[in-house]
Amino acid sequence: MAVVARWAAGLVAVLALVAGCTGGGSGDGSRSGGGGSQDQTAPATVTVEPAKDATGVAPDDQVVVTAGGGTLTGVKVAGAAGEIKGSLDAGKTTWTSKTPLAFGARYTVTAEAANATGEKTTATSSFTTAKARKQVFPAVSPLRGTTVGVGMPIRVYFDAPVADRKTALARMTVTTSVPTEGAWRWFSDTEVHWRPKVYWKPGTQVALDTDLYGVKLGEGVYGGPKADRHIEFTIGRSHVSIADARTHRMKVYVDGKLARTLPVSMGKEVKGRFTKTGPHVVTDKNRVKVMDSTTYGLALDAGGYRTKVDYATRISNSGEFVHSAPWSVAQQGRTNVSHGCINLSPANAAWFFGLAQVGDVVEVVGTPVKLSAKDTDVPDWTIPWDRWGE
Repeated sequence: MAVVARWAAGLVAVLALVAGCTGGGSGDGSRSGGGGSQDQTAPATVTVEPAKDATGVAPDDQVVVTAGGGTLTGVKVAGAAGEIKGSLDAGKTTWTSKTPLAFGARYTVTAEAANATGEKTTATSSFTTAKARKQVFPAVSPLRGTTVGVGMPIRVYFDAPVADRKTALARMTVTTSVPTEGAWRWFSDTEVHWRPKVYWKPGTQVALDTDLYGVKLGEGVYGGPKADRHIEFTIGRSHVSIADARTHRMKVYVDGKLARTLPVSMGKEVKGRFTKTGPHVVTDKNRVKVMDSTTYGLALDAGGYRTKVDYATRISNSGEFVHSAPWSVAQQGRTNVSHGCINLSPANAAWFFGLAQVGDVVEVVGTPVKLSAKDTDVPDWTIPWDRWGE
């Protein structure tokens, strides 16, 4: 439910303007009491938004009833789906709805106001809400209550295309426990990420609020019943590793201090096997993992493989892992022989696996092939900040 009503100018309708010189009512309003005189106090007026007989009203809009020249003494907004709750302001001149409207529903507003002498004016009005071609749900990563590494952005995935991106972003708010500069970027019409300008500060508490129920997102698409979400997560310790294909070493930094330097063997320096240069983000961990080259297009009869490995820490969705490779221990620290993964000895792989958390950063340097958006579902850090908002 939106906290601020957004009404187009011209939709405001004064439903009851009662003539002051006769005892009878006119239009949609009527007043109680007998005949009056020319100097009688003017009757109250009642204004209702949305306007009378309005159609296609967005379910996130609020019903606002206002009394002029008096105070409201009763407001009822009801439809087939039930009665809408609301509240009066301190002066009892404005009533604002507090519960959401339904899609494709007709509502009738009945309101009563009284002037200074107690003379009453009543008004009725009806309107109809929009029918959604599609009601969307925003899936969010990280999950609620999780702790993630300093490189994990906020990712929102809509289950239908969003044409009005500006409106969607205006209704999604990121708050942090420490001042953090950041911004949104769309990767497609169903996927948008928010990342800080630099890696998160460890210990930061982060919250995302999506206030999207009933919001028109373009082309008949609206936020669905579960589109208002509140997700909180925590940034854990800083783990940033630098894997250098030229020195065959990976330096692991914990909270900015060098914890270990590990001998590695990275992608063999031939086409199709380079480990890709750029900042990778840990997205998954498996104590035992079957590595299958066919999952990223390398057939077994074309030099591919299907091998069970231990301590597999995924750093991209194009087959790149940091994992145990006892078969290449002799090459680790000396040459690059893998199919693109970062090979470690069993002991070093176990140590790294135990340290790693989803969202940690592994920056690869020293290879001619760059990490791109097609190689990973977290390409955020491959995009310079001055291009991030494009």
